[in-house]
Amino acid sequence: MKKRNYYFDNAKFILIFLVVFGHLLRAFIEDNEVFFALYKAIYTFHMPAFILISGFFAKGFNEKGYVAKIAKKLILPYIIFQVIYSVFYYYLYQKPNFRIDPFDPHWSLWFLVSMFCWNLMLILFTKIRPSFAITAAFAIGLLIGYVGWISNYLSLSRTFVFFPLFLVGYHMKKEHFYSLFTIRKRILALGIFLAVFIGFYLYPDTQYQWLLGSKPYEAMGAASVWAMFKRLGIYALSLVMVMSFFAFVPRKQYFFTTLGKNTLYVYLLHGFFVKVFRESNFASYFDETERIVLLAGMSLIIVLGLSSKLITSFTQPLIELRTSQMKKLLGRLSVGLRLNQGR
Repeated sequence: MKKRNYYFDNAKFILIFLVVFGHLLRAFIEDNEVFFALYKAIYTFHMPAFILISGFFAKGFNEKGYVAKIAKKLILPYIIFQVIYSVFYYYLYQKPNFRIDPFDPHWSLWFLVSMFCWNLMLILFTKIRPSFAITAAFAIGLLIGYVGWISNYLSLSRTFVFFPLFLVGYHMKKEHFYSLFTIRKRILALGIFLAVFIGFYLYPDTQYQWLLGSKPYEAMGAASVWAMFKRLGIYALSLVMVMSFFAFVPRKQYFFTTLGKNTLYVYLLHGFFVKVFRESNFASYFDETERIVLLAGMSLIIVLGLSSKLITSFTQPLIELRTSQMKKLLGRLSVGLRLNQGR
């Protein structure tokens, strides 16, 4: 059996924690400048890093049956959770009409649609010399912002805007990540993190929507020729922050390392907790800056809980369309009951 790479599992676990933490922070960014600066700093790299790692692990896209495999892994769970979240939002927000639109992804579900598209786009872009392909991908990401009808529908905007990061990840090798493990580069990375956070804190008017990649330039009030240069700056910032993040990812095995393989479970399920949290009176308790540690702690509990064997076993039929983990869990419970009865 091929040994899993602790480094990438650690990276995925930390990133999914930041996804949950960032979504919880969202409830306070309009009233707390520290939270807002931290929120924007996190959004410069957490999803870009996730996308880059996804591209890195997409190297088998040209294998026989790969498209069918990723369709089962991404599109079927997307459809299932699009329906589930439609029902959930209908009751949570007491909407007057119940509606399901399979082409307008709910909240974080955009990632599944875009991931499927990115894998398909590799078929074309890998036939081109890497340097030219990456340049073309960035050019498309810059120009697509001028097309007003490309937005969240079918996750088209994010698909084109973030594809360059996916393609960069595809062409990266392990050595590129390992080259970041020097004291000098880590000190530089720490300085970059602090500088970006301080920059966002000192200039709070910076629109965070630029970091989401979900809207055309016109929707952000910047349809001029300079808009693409602003997005180019966001690309540069994201790449620097992504590499700064990877410089700090630990390489050894920790208590959370094996949970790094369950990030899809956390990603699909944490929305129920986050949305209820935002609507509850409980959220008002975390609005003070010094309570950010408690908010981070709650994020960690959510991640640990949703990536645990118990939760993944019972939700595997929805997410992976398999029951292997549930059968193992029930088998262990059955053995345990028989042993107790035999005493």
